[in-house]
Amino acid sequence: MLASELLLVFLLTCLTMMVLMSAWRQRKLWGKLPPGPTPLPLIGNYLQLNTKQLSDSFMKISERYGPVFTVHLGPRRIVVLCGHEAVKEALVDQAEEFSGRGGQATFDLLFKGYGVTFSNGERAKQLRRFSITTLRDFGVGKRGIEERIQEEAGFLIEAFRGTQGTFIDPTFFLSRTVSNVISSIVFGDRFDYEDKEFLSLLRMMLGSFQFTATSMGQLCEMFPSVMKHLPGPQQQAFKDLKGLENFIAKKVEQNQRTLDPNSPRDFIDSFLIRMQEEQNNPNTEFYLKNLVLTTLNLFFAGTETVSTTLRYGFLLLMKHPDVEAKIHEEIDQVIGKNRQPKFEDRAKMPYTEAVIHEIQRFGDIIPLSLARRVTKDTKFREFFLPKGTEVFPMLGSVLRDPKFFSHPRDFHPQHFLDEKGQFKKSDAFVPFSIGKRYCFGEGLARMELFLFLTTILQNFCKMVVRKRKSSILARPSPKQYRFPEETEWEGWR
Repeated sequence: MLASELLLVFLLTCLTMMVLMSAWRQRKLWGKLPPGPTPLPLIGNYLQLNTKQLSDSFMKISERYGPVFTVHLGPRRIVVLCGHEAVKEALVDQAEEFSGRGGQATFDLLFKGYGVTFSNGERAKQLRRFSITTLRDFGVGKRGIEERIQEEAGFLIEAFRGTQGTFIDPTFFLSRTVSNVISSIVFGDRFDYEDKEFLSLLRMMLGSFQFTATSMGQLCEMFPSVMKHLPGPQQQAFKDLKGLENFIAKKVEQNQRTLDPNSPRDFIDSFLIRMQEEQNNPNTEFYLKNLVLTTLNLFFAGTETVSTTLRYGFLLLMKHPDVEAKIHEEIDQVIGKNRQPKFEDRAKMPYTEAVIHEIQRFGDIIPLSLARRVTKDTKFREFFLPKGTEVFPMLGSVLRDPKFFSHPRDFHPQHFLDEKGQFKKSDAFVPFSIGKRYCFGEGLARMELFLFLTTILQNFCKMVVRKRKSSILARPSPKQYRFPEETEWEGWR
C-alpha cells in the first residue's frame, strides 16, 4: 500500500514538474517574441482593433512597437511585419524560413491545406512547380496568351457598345472578360457572357472575396471554431466557396470521361495525366482533391484580383481626368485608332505604365497579403519565432512606405516616372508579394491590365457617374470593390 502511494506521489511530482517546465519554456519563448499590446484572455487584442480597417489598426500599433510586433487575433498569435525593410528581410533574405502558409479561416474551411495556394511543405512545392510549368505550356508569358487577351478585349468592347450609352454597372462586364482568359487555360474554353451559370460563379467569387474584408470576416479570422457554427453572412461565404468547388468537380468529371493522354486540352487534362503517371507513387500529391482545389485557386485568383484592380483603376481615372487625358494622348501617339494594343507597346508608353503601377500601389487590394508561417524555429532580427508562428507581411505598408513614395497616400503616377518622364521601377512595388510564394500569375496579370485598360480607353472617351459624384472621390477601404453608382460609358472614339 505504501509503495503504491509513493509511486502515485512520484508520478504526480513528475507530471507537475513537466507542466512547470513546459510553462517556463513557453514563457521563455514569449520573452523572445516581438513586443506588442498586452492581450486579454480568449479575445486577445480584439478591443484594440478596428475590424473594418484592420490594416490601419496594425499601422497605428507599429507606431508604438516598431515595424515588427506581435498581436493576438483572439487566441491566434500573429507576428506583423511593416515597411519594406522588414518585409524584404523576411520574405527574401530568409525566404525559406518564411515560406509556410498561414491560416485564412474563410478559405481554410474548404481548402484544409490542399491546393496550390493554401498548402505547405512538399505539397506546396510540387503543386506550385507543376502549375507554373503547365501555365507556360498553355501560353502564359507567350504570344498565344496575348492573342487570347486581345480576343477577349474585343468581346468586351462589343458588349460595351451593345449598351448604347445606357447607364451600367461595369462590375461583371470586367470580371466576365478577365475570367474568360484564365478559363480558357484551366477549362480549355471561354464562357458566353450571358451564361447564367458563369454569372453565378462570378457572384460567388465576388461575394466570398468581399466577405473576408468585413467585420464579420475578421471575426471569423479570430474565432473560426466558433463562427463556423453561428448563423450570419459567413455561412453564405462558405456556401459560395462550396458552390465553386462543386462546379470545378463537375468540370473535372467531364474531362475524365473524354481524356486523351496524348493531347491535353487544358490544365485539368494535364493534371489528370500526371495523376495517371504517379498512380503507383504512395507519396504523390497528384490526386483528385488537389486537382479540384488547385484549379479553383487558379480560377479564383485569375478572375477576382485583376478585375477588381481594373474597376478601381477606372474609379481613379474618373477622379483624375487629367491623368486619363494623358493616357489617351499616349495611346493616340503610339497605337492610334486602327489597330489593337499590343503588350510590346508598353515599352513606348511610360506614362500609361506608370499609371497602371500606381493604380495597383494605391488600390492595395490585399493589404495584409496572405498569411505566412515560419517553417522552423527562426531567429529574425533580435527575436525568436518558434516553428509554426504565423506572420502577416503587410504588403500595404510597403506600397505606402514613405522612403520609396513621396506621396504615399495620394494617387500620384509620378512615383513611377523619372525626371525625364521615363518609367522607373521601385523595389517597394510588391502587389504580387515577393519571395518563394510570390504570385506566379504576375506576368499574366500585368499583360491583362495593360491590354484591357488601353483597349477600353482606345475605344471610349470617358465615363461619368449618374449621381452622388462626390461619393467616389474619397479612397474606399481596400476591399470596397463595387462601384458606388451605376456608371455610363459615354462617347465613342
